[in-house]
Amino acid sequence: MDRKSLIGLIASIALLVGWIAFSSKLYKPVPPPPGMTNTVPGQATSAPAPSAAATPTTTATSPAVQTAPGEFSLSDGRPEQILEVTNAQAHYTFSSKGGGIKLIELLEYKEAIPSRRGMETPVGNIATLNSQARVPAFTLLGGTALQEDNSYQLTPLAAGVRAEKQLTNGLTVVKEFTLSTNYLVQVNLRLENRGSKPLALPPQEWVVGTATPMNSRDDGKTIGALWFNGEKTTDSGPGNFSKQNFMCMPRVPPPDYRASSTNIVWAAAHNQFFTLAAMPQHPAQGFVVRPIDLPHTVNAAGVTNPIPPQGFEAALIYPAVILAPREAVTQQMFVFAGPKEYRTLVGIGDSFKNQIDLIMGFGGFFGFFAKALLLAMNWLHSTLSLSYGWAIVAITVIIKILFWPLTQASTRSMKRLQALQPQMKAIQEKYKDDPVKMNRKTMEFMKEHKVSPLGGCLPMLLQIPVFFGFFSMIRSAIELRGATWLWVNDLSQADTIFTIPGTAFPVNLLPLIMGVTMFWQARLTPPSPGMDPTQAKIMRYMPLMFMVFLYPYSAGLTLYWTVQNLLSILQTKLTKTAEDPALTPAAPALTTPAKKRK
Repeated sequence: MDRKSLIGLIASIALLVGWIAFSSKLYKPVPPPPGMTNTVPGQATSAPAPSAAATPTTTATSPAVQTAPGEFSLSDGRPEQILEVTNAQAHYTFSSKGGGIKLIELLEYKEAIPSRRGMETPVGNIATLNSQARVPAFTLLGGTALQEDNSYQLTPLAAGVRAEKQLTNGLTVVKEFTLSTNYLVQVNLRLENRGSKPLALPPQEWVVGTATPMNSRDDGKTIGALWFNGEKTTDSGPGNFSKQNFMCMPRVPPPDYRASSTNIVWAAAHNQFFTLAAMPQHPAQGFVVRPIDLPHTVNAAGVTNPIPPQGFEAALIYPAVILAPREAVTQQMFVFAGPKEYRTLVGIGDSFKNQIDLIMGFGGFFGFFAKALLLAMNWLHSTLSLSYGWAIVAITVIIKILFWPLTQASTRSMKRLQALQPQMKAIQEKYKDDPVKMNRKTMEFMKEHKVSPLGGCLPMLLQIPVFFGFFSMIRSAIELRGATWLWVNDLSQADTIFTIPGTAFPVNLLPLIMGVTMFWQARLTPPSPGMDPTQAKIMRYMPLMFMVFLYPYSAGLTLYWTVQNLLSILQTKLTKTAEDPALTPAAPALTTPAKKRK
């Protein structure tokens, strides 16, 4: 490639990266009209230290005015009653304002993991779910006939909490929460008409929870709401409520996102590694997701972010009902509030027959490979006591060994095609006036010499599902969160070794090594026969695009690709040094020289 082409390629990549960063400033997001998003009334305060039994406390709360059926308001002015319950895995904070779970603290997990050794992180902060939400989980929404002042009476139970409220129209709402194992909570919901007249209730929304960023470094791209209708899962998140359209053009986001399905088997509010999922005994008839503006964040320099982060509130919808006097409707749900650990979720899904393990994102064609890779990684870690980093290296070596014969045959086929180029060009020149005959003769010639034009592409095509399986597995596997390897402090994040002084640009070592190995491999790989020389030179610089694309991704993914490149380089060198019998010319026959005539 000449100097002009190389400069043009590098300039194009730089412009592409610069446009992505500059577009958010060039096209400022259009604020939605009033009432289109919900706002948390105030920043949530951290709960007191976990206690061994349910402990009641009270907190003063300011009144508000109810404006719409889907909104939450406090109008009685009474202080907030708090009950806290703890088991071996989590600490639950219940609130009388909404009569639900205000906060869930996962005792075995930290809120943040430093991306490099020596980096300062909050000490003692525990990973939480439903943090900074505007309403507790399992708040009942649906208008005045179901809510009124949203204030409940909390009563401690042997292993949980009971929330009860009597409305002026005769309706009684009772919620019972019972803690169980494997991050499960059993929830019994009851609506009873204790009046003397029939009571018409509007559609009810039971809030599952709110997906919020894990910490100040979480960009919110992996949070959202997910639901399953018995056939497939659907995820709603930042993309559905983005204020930028195609080509970064501004748009007004919708006020909410509603599921088209009427058979919601389970629904979840999730982030990258944790989830709050509700599994109702009777499937819900609808599902709604609302964006919630969270309190403004402050970066490490003490500067407040002018754009508030967003959370996503998810709620199950049940149809309107008419209750006769003394009639009641009941609903039972099991709630999973914990890490996205595949083995735990598979066990729960088998118990309830609801495929709750699809929360991992292992559906579809590539999901099969993601499951197999995760199970293999966990087996190597538990059986052979390998760290997760070395387990990824071992899996990459095993995959390469399995594909070794196919890749070796492909490399030899490419070498044969290169050696046979003069004869093939002669055939093309001879039959250039008859394309059909030229193609037939070319294929006959290639079949005679046992070569295939697709030989070089087949190994790459077969490895694509493995790559996307790795990508899907590493993106959501809780096992890799905080797993170390050599200089890498967290395989689920980029392996930042330092930040360039005066800028916020991180220096990630593994993507740089991966780019070097890709360039090396591209120079060793023979070009496809018949490819234009200029195009072949451009293809050699395509690894630069991959390096830019994968630069901010997790170290686990770039570790896999780097080891894969090194093994491919080794195989290419071994194949090139080995002689191919098909390319060895036959020795000429020895004949006795003719005698001269006398």
